[in-house]
Amino acid sequence: MNVWLPTSPCTPEACAGHRGSIAGIPRAVVRLAAAVALILAGILASPPLRLLPDRPRHALVRAWSAALVRAFGIRITVHGNPGPDGGRLVVANHISWLDIPLVAAVLPCRMLAKSDIRAWPVLGRLAARAGTLFIERDRIRSLPATVGALTRALLAGDRVTVFPEGSTWCGRAQGPFRRAAFQAALDARVPVQPVRLAYLHADGAPAGTPAFVGDDPLTASLWRIARARGVRAEVTLLPRIPPGRHPDRRDLATAAQTAVTAGSPHSLLPGIPAQPASLPATDKDSAKRPAASVHHWVSSSPAAANSLRTPS
Repeated sequence: MNVWLPTSPCTPEACAGHRGSIAGIPRAVVRLAAAVALILAGILASPPLRLLPDRPRHALVRAWSAALVRAFGIRITVHGNPGPDGGRLVVANHISWLDIPLVAAVLPCRMLAKSDIRAWPVLGRLAARAGTLFIERDRIRSLPATVGALTRALLAGDRVTVFPEGSTWCGRAQGPFRRAAFQAALDARVPVQPVRLAYLHADGAPAGTPAFVGDDPLTASLWRIARARGVRAEVTLLPRIPPGRHPDRRDLATAAQTAVTAGSPHSLLPGIPAQPASLPATDKDSAKRPAASVHHWVSSSPAAANSLRTPS
């Protein structure tokens, strides 16, 4: 594993437990079957969907994504307004593979994902047909090309979602925002839309069940979420950062992370130190130099210890 790849100290044992009631096995099986049916329907519908104008296409994507999240028994609460259409870089904290349909249920957009996902059965095909941008996360030299692809997508008027922590965290602790993707927003002169994601219990406490961290297999995560009850997802659309407000990607990344972490419902886990809002001074910045990461989506196979997910 490359030492420059982002990591997180979160583990399934410490972070992904569920407090509260659980659904029976028959209900969990029904939830998983509904999710699979929705994914297959999404694959079949994606070719004609691309032919539709933006507004009806986005409306259908929002409805499908919301239905996928709700198939797992998770209610969605949205705060804020998505604002006008147009190219923007959407940046959010990263907790789970559920983050992808959750963001799409509010802001339909293209995603940045690691290249491994293209080879996944079913999900890989769906991601590719949805216009996902892919990054070879094990090749740091490919990062400038990825930033260039992001820039072109933003200039074309696309909304692109990036999880700049570069790895999933449990939601009760968060990692620093990596800077590379913010260079694309600067080059395209588009706004940055910070988004705060949280999974909560009825009393407002963070829910650990959706966390997809450490060496957690995707199958175990799916089953854990399908059996959980009383979990809701909260999406907070924060004020956009207009182009030109911050002259370099370091300041822009710091401003976006400050917006996302301010008022976050998380409380730090025992033994996990608070994470800085920006990277250490040893991580020098220069124009388009590959920052630590820009990747997303999820891995269905176990990662090395503490390598942690870099979904998209």
